[in-house]
Amino acid sequence: MIASPLRLHGSTVDSTRNAREEGAAVAEVVSANQDARRDQLAESALVTLGELGYTRASIRDIAANSEFSQETVHDYFDDKIDLVIYCVQYYKAKCVHRYDGVIAGATTPEELIEGFAAKLGETIRDEAPMHRLWYDLRSQSMFEPRLHDVVTAINQTLEEMVWRVVDRYAELAGRPLIATKSAAVYGMLDGLFQQTLLAYADGEETLDLLADEVRDLMPLLVRAG
Repeated sequence: MIASPLRLHGSTVDSTRNAREEGAAVAEVVSANQDARRDQLAESALVTLGELGYTRASIRDIAANSEFSQETVHDYFDDKIDLVIYCVQYYKAKCVHRYDGVIAGATTPEELIEGFAAKLGETIRDEAPMHRLWYDLRSQSMFEPRLHDVVTAINQTLEEMVWRVVDRYAELAGRPLIATKSAAVYGMLDGLFQQTLLAYADGEETLDLLADEVRDLMPLLVRAG
């Protein structure tokens, strides 16, 4: 029996819809696979970038120090700057919530200070090359326009991260903050962190000095009781 025009039309519509859904599903899988490979490349590249710095590391160096060829790197990234931007976004996206556990777990201002100071020291001890790379890129962004916007955006997320710690400290202390500008507070704590990072090559005692400086600084950020 010949199908009615209505049934034929409905079948055609269903077929078209199914084809579109299948195409979208395939595209989603391909995109996920590409993202996974870009993440793998970023993980590998960060090792070399952390060792050599932004200026000294080349695509050739990054490929030679990984399981990937130069051709593979170029398949996923236009050039070194494109790769570096992805790498720093990838790394900072993972670490931006580093102090959330300290904030959530502290029940007194003293506990928060100790937890915060310990975490600062821990991240320098465990990830010093990544932090050196960050400061390197932050400086380079003043000369490389393509780095400027992404570095500025990441710097803002780090500023907000630090502000959450300080705001929680004031809440636990039951006293208002003296500094109301997150940029000023971030500048002070970031300065301490960078100076400690610079001195870290001299030994572990510099991390103890950082903890002491954090203990001295935090109470100064709130009004006296």
